[in-house]
Amino acid sequence: MIAYILRRLINIVPVVLIGLTITFFFIHLAPGDPTLRLMDPSVSPEVRQQVIERFGLDQALHIQYYNWLRNVLLDFDFGNSFKYGHPASAVVLDALPATLLLTGTAILLGLLLGTVSGIVSAVYQGRLPDRLINLILLFFYSMPVFWLGMMALGLFSIKLDLLPASQLSSIYYTDLSPLAKIMDVAKHLILPVTTLGLASAAGFGRFIRASIIKELNSDYIMAARARGLSERKIVLSYAARNGLIPLISLIGLTIPVMFGGAVVIEVIFSLPGMGRTMVEAVLGRDYPVILSASSWAFISVVIGNLLADIGYSLADPRVRINT
Repeated sequence: MIAYILRRLINIVPVVLIGLTITFFFIHLAPGDPTLRLMDPSVSPEVRQQVIERFGLDQALHIQYYNWLRNVLLDFDFGNSFKYGHPASAVVLDALPATLLLTGTAILLGLLLGTVSGIVSAVYQGRLPDRLINLILLFFYSMPVFWLGMMALGLFSIKLDLLPASQLSSIYYTDLSPLAKIMDVAKHLILPVTTLGLASAAGFGRFIRASIIKELNSDYIMAARARGLSERKIVLSYAARNGLIPLISLIGLTIPVMFGGAVVIEVIFSLPGMGRTMVEAVLGRDYPVILSASSWAFISVVIGNLLADIGYSLADPRVRINT
């Protein structure tokens, strides 16, 4: 098991380096001058040149890349934000907890709804409940996340005025008791988490349905029925247990999709997360923040996939033998 984890960790290094390298050159080759967004247009060319030299933007691109990569590998230093003047990693880390809270809660909600709907749909295969669940799952699977978010925002926040439309907390958050603070954050998370969670639940549900149906048609299930076991025990103790194992790897593949959806959701609901920070950095050509946010996104996705692989290998030891 340790050898398997070490192999996976070694494979992570080139993936992260390639991802960071591609991001670096794509960002720097994109049109736009970051200094134009930092200074007043009336600033003299001399002052502007001083700013360019201060940020090292006057150097050749390959030299900028070498210096940046050396600082990242040796000191994990992505430089200072052009906009805030603080270390870019600090800017991103301040926003990371909100993104992890959003995506983590959305994945849990998606797993819960997807597992229940997938198992029920598989048990009632071809009948009315299966058709209704498939129709609902297909609807949420087909709808773009930004459309679901805007519809939920317009209906529950603007028209019905039932839930907050933005931010993670109220303006009087600091005056609340500990329990009231938790309830306040939960109330603000209902719409964004539900929007993101429904999109993932649709994918989980369709996957689980197909996996459970495959298990229900297996020979060992036929043998269990022949022994007179109840259908409930067959479904929950045999088919569901084996049918849900491949879900572990699907969770790892879902993490990058959830991060992408979180970017859209954070912009729609004005959440102070990493996705919104990255969008603002892209619009402002804040290279250090963009690269730092991309790095943390890469690292989070890779770690998520690593944990999924480890979990799958624990559930199915044949993975460790064949990998």
